[in-house]
Amino acid sequence: MYQEENYLMLSGLQHFSYCRRQWALIHIEQQWAENERTVDGQLFHTTAHNKDKIEKRGDTLIVRGLPVKSSVLGLSGICDVVEFTRSEEGITLYSYDGLWRPYPIEYKKGKPKEHNADELQLCAQAICLEEMLLCHISEGCLYYGENRRRKKVLFTEELRTAVSTASQEMHDLWKKGYTPKVRYKKGCNACSLKEICLPKLGKSQNVSSYIDHFIQDIDNYEKTS
Repeated sequence: MYQEENYLMLSGLQHFSYCRRQWALIHIEQQWAENERTVDGQLFHTTAHNKDKIEKRGDTLIVRGLPVKSSVLGLSGICDVVEFTRSEEGITLYSYDGLWRPYPIEYKKGKPKEHNADELQLCAQAICLEEMLLCHISEGCLYYGENRRRKKVLFTEELRTAVSTASQEMHDLWKKGYTPKVRYKKGCNACSLKEICLPKLGKSQNVSSYIDHFIQDIDNYEKTS
């Protein structure tokens, strides 16, 4: 159980699962840089939230920008959208008659990914909702703006364990104030922090060899100019 002053950002779970160094640069070192992808993503989420916070459509309540937290995970954040649908297996909601089943929906600008960072973030939201509402949530969905389709996500025990493990690792690194090293990979080119992270530096044996290689590149350029 974590105290509220020690909660970490739930959205950081996606950064962490994709690249631990990226997460540490943002959340421990407070480093940030924008690129086209990050700006588009922010605009996309702003649009998703830019409506009445609660909307009723028949037997469905649509809640946008819902704050959530979990003392077990030590995380807090905001759900893009939570749909509450009338159900005999649902929960009670203040000011609304009947029982309602919560269904979290996370909006993403791009398309489904090969890794499970998005699924982990959504599952963490569900765990927060379960703790707050005293219920069980078996599934939710990811909405991708590129293909404008929903992708159903089942909150399996395996996925829940992965969320718990990642959360614990995040807190361990946070306490140590440690930024992990990284190995350069193709995905580094699309990261807005690549000029801060310098992922290719990790390919060198040490800083000295990296500087020597950099100077050699300059010498070769001057010779060919």
